[in-house]
Amino acid sequence: MAVFRRPAENHLIGRTGWLRAAVLGANDGIISTASLIVGVAAAASSLPAILTAGLAGMIAGSMSMAAGEYVSVSSQSDTENADLAKERKELVDDPDFETKELAEIYTRRGIEPALARRVAEQLMAKDSLGAHARDELGISDLTTPKPVQAAFASAAAFAAGAALPIMTMLVVPQHILVPAVFATSLVFLSLLGALGAKAGGAAVLKPTLRVAFWGAVAMAITAGVGALVGKAV
Repeated sequence: MAVFRRPAENHLIGRTGWLRAAVLGANDGIISTASLIVGVAAAASSLPAILTAGLAGMIAGSMSMAAGEYVSVSSQSDTENADLAKERKELVDDPDFETKELAEIYTRRGIEPALARRVAEQLMAKDSLGAHARDELGISDLTTPKPVQAAFASAAAFAAGAALPIMTMLVVPQHILVPAVFATSLVFLSLLGALGAKAGGAAVLKPTLRVAFWGAVAMAITAGVGALVGKAV
């Protein structure tokens, strides 16, 4: 008799940690560095000064993103570990109550009470902490925070994003540097928004427009401030 086997399902939730960090890093890299270049260029600075500002912004931004992401994700990890430690103690102190608690969760989800109790008992017999972590606390292997992975992803993505406006300024004449960096950065941001949406399984248009719009706003404001400062000094 042939046995039917369903093909393995490829869910996208496992990508959320690194995808969020990578998209955020690249987005910040493009916007921050492009804005910096546009702002300094609008102040009528020399090309070496603009390049120095861009490179300094790329390095400083990469380190800042790595440190910030590591601290942020580590804080989330610490909170989850504290919750798991508390749950582990409760399982030792009062396992019967914890079994009832888990059964009630399944009952609220629509399982008949007697069956919910049996399911809770069987799951706890195999891995009591894992069952409560997943169904009571909402913690699973797919969503467990990874601080080092997030930090490296953010730093690398920021540097990659920052390199794009820097390369643009190196290949265009200085008299069109501001509009060239502005325009190409919008193209890069749009592509990033589309790729991020595609990788996350979401619709492409809305994220693309959102990223491009706010990138344009940031660069326009920075260019305006740079022009005002350039005239003032």
